[in-house]
Amino acid sequence: MPIRIPNDLPARQTLAEEGIMLMTEETALRQDIRPLHIGLLNLMPNKVKTETQFARLIGATPLQVELTLIKITSHTPKNTPAEHMLAFYRDWEDVREERFDGFIVTGAPVEQLEFEKVTYWDELCRIFDWTQTNVHSSLHICWGAQAALHHFHATPKYALPKKRFGVYRHRNLNPASPYLRGFSDDFSIPVSRWTENHRADVREGQGLEVLMESDEAGLCLIADAPHRSLYMFNHIEYDTCSLSDEYWRDRNANKPIEIPVNYFPSNDPTRPPENRWRSHAHLLFGNWINEVYQGTPYDFIGNSK
Repeated sequence: MPIRIPNDLPARQTLAEEGIMLMTEETALRQDIRPLHIGLLNLMPNKVKTETQFARLIGATPLQVELTLIKITSHTPKNTPAEHMLAFYRDWEDVREERFDGFIVTGAPVEQLEFEKVTYWDELCRIFDWTQTNVHSSLHICWGAQAALHHFHATPKYALPKKRFGVYRHRNLNPASPYLRGFSDDFSIPVSRWTENHRADVREGQGLEVLMESDEAGLCLIADAPHRSLYMFNHIEYDTCSLSDEYWRDRNANKPIEIPVNYFPSNDPTRPPENRWRSHAHLLFGNWINEVYQGTPYDFIGNSK
């Protein structure tokens, strides 16, 4: 089944060229079907690229999905035209009375700040609390995962001596988990962050289960059943060239940056990288959406407060 996104969203053309099934708003209105409603709280600086990455993974599932783009009400993005935000995004304050089957919180370029020093931290905490009544299942990515884990469990993050940057091998710690259905025992995921969480802070009695981990990069995916949440600390949603774009952006700006590990063939940044995580990204999102579909009540949306 297709994904429903705004007709004029820039991601639409890219996804159509990739063969992702898309549905116009007019067609969706004519169908007598209850789609899954998924919200995307996009905190990344490049909104358009991030929209495309998540819509690609959501749209590849066999269920009909309606994607709503959401932004922090109290924060004005600096890197995206105001016209784009006005046309395609809704403030969280405007959707807080609605309910969502699934809700995604992306990463954000603020991880070197203390959580409480992020300008929109108070509103983000209200959003996390709101998900406990108005969202069936949440998926948090990178800094969004660190922030949610800190909010719900007071879990600290730790500064790294240098940016952890590259494609790292990870282990499947629970093949029986519905979120890891079809996963290999060993797989690769892109990592791009300046901070990390420690396994020692994942204590018994919190309802947390570590599902993915890397010997080099540490914790990757944690399930939080009591809060109906997943915490993905790495960028499994990244495009093939996302790490390359980050590398050349910093290199051209004369910022200190090392070549991402295990990424460019022969460690040569002039050669195009190969994507070794695409299939597992689709698996994770497909499994998550299937769990949302299996668990959310049919009238969950219709009974919005």
